[in-house]
Amino acid sequence: MSAGTSRWALRAPQGDARLVAGFWLGVLGVACFAITLPATRLATGTAEHPQLSPWFVTFGRAALAGLLSAAFLLVARSPWPTAAQWRALSLSMAGNAIGFPLLLAWALRSVTATHAAVIIALLPLVTAAVAAFALGQRARPAFWACAVAGSALVVVFAWLRAGESGGFGFAAADALLAGAVLAAAVGYIYGAKVTPALGAERVICWVCLGALPLTLPVALWLWPANAGDIRASSWAGFVYVGTVSMWAGFFAWYRGLDWGGALRVSQTQLLQPFLAMLFAWPLLGERLDAVSVGFALAVVAIVFASRRLR
Repeated sequence: MSAGTSRWALRAPQGDARLVAGFWLGVLGVACFAITLPATRLATGTAEHPQLSPWFVTFGRAALAGLLSAAFLLVARSPWPTAAQWRALSLSMAGNAIGFPLLLAWALRSVTATHAAVIIALLPLVTAAVAAFALGQRARPAFWACAVAGSALVVVFAWLRAGESGGFGFAAADALLAGAVLAAAVGYIYGAKVTPALGAERVICWVCLGALPLTLPVALWLWPANAGDIRASSWAGFVYVGTVSMWAGFFAWYRGLDWGGALRVSQTQLLQPFLAMLFAWPLLGERLDAVSVGFALAVVAIVFASRRLR
């Protein structure tokens, strides 16, 4: 049995039905990831009303996903990755299992999910830039112009938002969000390098399982002493990011890319910042504001243009 096939494999639809199913699976995956921002803020709470520690949320969500991954890989009888594949998986692990969730969790202690959604909107653009550097892919000068313009918009947004608290400048949370975007981009690119050999869903499973010897003991060590005092909604947010954001969401996303075509389905990422803002309203009570929506629209427009120029 090869790495890309197993008795767990789904029977794919054919023709136009396959393309349509792939597109909607991509939309489902993006919706799952969009809820990550408000769910993480639910889990960590705010600086004024803290709940679960960002350290615990990071290692706990990865440990939860790792346990689920172990069960999946066992049932699917997936072959063990090679040493070369583990090198790429380790970089994906550092970016997607540790770096992105940790930096995001700390940032969301200080800023709203709506604010974070504007910064995270740069992720597709940064991912393309990392691919150009790490994989040696060449991009047109116009693409790099889009990258600079998108980054400038996010910098202006963060500067203006910091100014609302008195005086213009940048919040520490914006640097954390920028680091989270970079970490996620690195994780995506090196995970994508081994996807053709390992199979789409198995990549995130091996990433989570490979991190389990670290994440599980650290999560148990960091288990909150006041667990009984933590709000139920915070625990719900934690369970969501561990089971969906870190695991099940990737199943829909990777399968959608496979069935619907990466170029076509990846465009659904443009919905993510707006879906994150939309979900933050009922989950956190955050109201949409014209400045955030306006900057998000501008960033998404630049990302869309960069895709056509890349």
